[in-house]
Amino acid sequence: MTKGAVRMEPVYEQQSERLEKLTIIHTNDIHSHFESMPRIASFIRTERERLGSERVLAVDIGDHLDRMSPETEGTGGRANVDVLNATGIEAFVPGNNEGLTLEKHRLRDAFAGRASFPVICANLRETSTGQIPAWMTPSHIVRKGGLRIGLTGATFAYPIYYTLLGWEVDDPLEAVAKQAARLKQESDIVVVLSHLGLRLDERMAAEVPGIDVILGGHTHHVLEQPLQIGAVTVCGAGKFGQHAGVVELSYDRERRRIVSAAGRVVDVGGWAPDVAVGRVIAESRRESAAVLGETVALLKQPVPLSWTGESPLGNLMASGLRAWAGAELGLVNAGQALAGLPAGPVTRSAMLSLCPGPINPCRLRLLGKHIRQALEEALLPEFTALEIRGLGFRGKVLGTLAVDGLTVEADLDRPAYERIRRIQIDGGGELEDEREYVVGTIDMFTFGSGYLSLGQGTHVEYMLPELLREVLAVQLRSEDALRDCYRLRWKLTGDDQPQTAPPL
Repeated sequence: MTKGAVRMEPVYEQQSERLEKLTIIHTNDIHSHFESMPRIASFIRTERERLGSERVLAVDIGDHLDRMSPETEGTGGRANVDVLNATGIEAFVPGNNEGLTLEKHRLRDAFAGRASFPVICANLRETSTGQIPAWMTPSHIVRKGGLRIGLTGATFAYPIYYTLLGWEVDDPLEAVAKQAARLKQESDIVVVLSHLGLRLDERMAAEVPGIDVILGGHTHHVLEQPLQIGAVTVCGAGKFGQHAGVVELSYDRERRRIVSAAGRVVDVGGWAPDVAVGRVIAESRRESAAVLGETVALLKQPVPLSWTGESPLGNLMASGLRAWAGAELGLVNAGQALAGLPAGPVTRSAMLSLCPGPINPCRLRLLGKHIRQALEEALLPEFTALEIRGLGFRGKVLGTLAVDGLTVEADLDRPAYERIRRIQIDGGGELEDEREYVVGTIDMFTFGSGYLSLGQGTHVEYMLPELLREVLAVQLRSEDALRDCYRLRWKLTGDDQPQTAPPL
């Protein structure tokens, strides 16, 4: 079943009879949706059987893995690489979920010596050497029939994050331009695997010479028909493995040019799952279950959670961030956790289910007035019930603000944004609007999501590679922290009080 099939009008001179045909199948941003992977593999296998392996090139454009998945978390990403191998993927560019959520040595361990395909990225270099690592390459030429297809790739530049993880990330368009210029001389068709997002893909098509096709990802865009920007065909196949992209090219060997291009996206939901890939996933699940079954803490009593009011688990996250960052205050939205914890053993699997997102702790300085504004908003349902997406958030709603290092007194019968009567700093005086405070919080706020005033911080220090769930696990092993998390930080009066933590 196809969606939005389109055959574009030829954009070059009249076709020659001496044509080479090539079909490129591309996927992107699957984000460890393992349920989709066997169907994608089935579609690719069917196309290879129908057209011949020498006429089909299958590639993936990154963010194949996501650490919210047990299969990925329990195997350090090896499950994803094994699936890519079993699917017959022939080239791959790492996305930010590969490059930023796996430490450099774990990324190497997942791909080096395991991937049966080239890992292509032109704009990542190791800080220690200044070179692209041996298991990665800036470009690759693959032969299909009588064609030489030159492949290069780039990933979105997050310089601060990559630097903390031991990488240097170069300007992606400059890196691609360098590779494309060389590949144009050595190959017939130049294809860019671009985990850069649609806007940069459009810029690349308009500004970088020598490119024939851009296969995109990162912004989860679905191009039911490719964009044609000058001579460049720009494609994107969405997210989560719901679709596979298909590009059909006709190449005139005599004139050494593409004479026609057609593109579409294919809904893979109706394809029967590939049995071999299903077996790979089942084995990965068994391996992951053993790893994630490890106990990280033993609770003597439940630790409840509420998204709409103060709760012990929210307090525990806030105190953990404050301690981790060595800060005066700790702030985090309660929606980062998905459920409370019962008494008894807490496993790595439970922590993954509790905090599935790749959220990192950070340290920053915030003016008191920005903290006050966020605390006022934390009393409003339009914030606590706000559904948000992206930037690492894997929860359902934003939730109220959990705090540590301060006590808030508020009257809920007063008008919105005038409810807080007093904010007392632990061991000090009242919160001062024009004073800067050192705050331990999460990186999501610094990107302008959720409580927007918390994005006004300065002197931001991201603390990688640890995730919020690892910070919380430390608190769950601390008897002092567990006792203190039941102490109230919010002292509320009035009839319109938010719901407290529900029973487990």
